[in-house]
Amino acid sequence: MEVLYHMAEKKANKAVSRTRNYATIVYPESAPENWCDILSGFHIPAFISPLHDQDRNPDGESKKPHYHVLLSWEGPKTLDQAKEVTAKFGGVGCEAVNSLRGYARYLCHLDNPEKYQYNPEDVMTICGADYHTAIGLPTDKYKIVREMILWCKENQVDSYAELLEYSSECRPDWFRALCDSCTVVMKEYLKSVTWTENRRVREERGL
Repeated sequence: MEVLYHMAEKKANKAVSRTRNYATIVYPESAPENWCDILSGFHIPAFISPLHDQDRNPDGESKKPHYHVLLSWEGPKTLDQAKEVTAKFGGVGCEAVNSLRGYARYLCHLDNPEKYQYNPEDVMTICGADYHTAIGLPTDKYKIVREMILWCKENQVDSYAELLEYSSECRPDWFRALCDSCTVVMKEYLKSVTWTENRRVREERGL
């Protein structure tokens, strides 16, 4: 009987769902003033949304200002284990997150145009969490490349240095893309622009 009991207990433990990512909501009016410091003290990578103070219910009524917090452990945790952490910094509710990217994008409503759009640059990160890597989609990269090409054409820019300097000062999303993956294509584009212009000049001069 004891063997059967331990087998049943083992099966029950296996049935407990575990995942790495959990989310909660923090209402500043009821959370500890230093709730961010408390969260940081757990040394768990996390994303904190901008303050959602423009959200509305379906009937148009304003929702209470709140933060969405997404925690990403290095190993799987049960819901109860996650709740132990979220309760310490005033998190209300706790849910398992199936898609880290999907929920990370929801922090700013990036895929919900009918909702208020919050600025991704206002997302706070803790313990090395990389928000822009988490939300990145291939389509975003292609969109950025198109934007950079259009800007170069409109401003007659054929210098990669000029593009990079402008991006670092005015377009952090372009700057990240250039640093991470788009440098080659933009360098080749600008090189081709210069070559095309030089060919046009030679043809005009009959060379």
